[in-house]
Amino acid sequence: MAGASSRADEGKKKARIEIIPLIDVIFFLLATFVLFTLSLKKITDLPVQLPVPAPPQPPSPNDPTVYLQVSDEGTYYWKYGTGTTPELISATEIAPRLADYKTREAHPRVFIRGDTKARFGAAILALDEVRKAGIDQVSVETITSPTGR
Repeated sequence: MAGASSRADEGKKKARIEIIPLIDVIFFLLATFVLFTLSLKKITDLPVQLPVPAPPQPPSPNDPTVYLQVSDEGTYYWKYGTGTTPELISATEIAPRLADYKTREAHPRVFIRGDTKARFGAAILALDEVRKAGIDQVSVETITSPTGR
């Protein structure tokens, strides 16, 4: 019996999966997809009317904004409005000046700026003092200027 089954297996062919026709079908589908996407109408943009910014207004001479500049040596310059010259102050003078400024102005606003080599820690100290004084309108200017200007 053992010999009879081995002869029966020799006569049967084993099933094989042919990959070549599968690759042909995949390439055909890929080529069809590429040609189909190329024949689609291109997406066009919609015309949009963007708003035009107004020209920047020069600051008024009676601007009540306080400009607090931080220098690279850790010193501070206090400037009230745009028409005054900056005044050198120490870190301990910031809090009393801000408290006085807040009582005098209805809408106090402070700009903090640094010179070209100012340290970040000194600027954060100035920002903390402004927040402690209760002034909500505070901005950190992204421009640098020479020390004391």
